[in-house]
Amino acid sequence: MSPFSRSLSAPRREALRSSLLDTVNLLKKRRAADIAPSDIDDYISLEWFEWNGGSLRLTDVGQNVCKQVTAGLS
Repeated sequence: MSPFSRSLSAPRREALRSSLLDTVNLLKKRRAADIAPSDIDDYISLEWFEWNGGSLRLTDVGQNVCKQVTAGLS
C-alpha cells in the first residue's frame, strides 16, 4: 500500500470503495473526464488505479477490491 493512502480517512476510503464500480463503468465508457480529479488522485494513492500511456486504468489491487465489492452486493 502506498504511504499516501494512509492519509485518507476511513470514511473517505469507504466512499471511494462504494463508488468504485460506478467509476469503473465510467472508464469502460471512456468517460474518465466525468470522474472528479480528487477521486482520481485518491484512487491512485490507494493503488486502485494507475496512469498508463495517458489513460487511467484499474490495477490488480483495484480489480481485487471490485471483486470484494461485488461479492458484498450478493
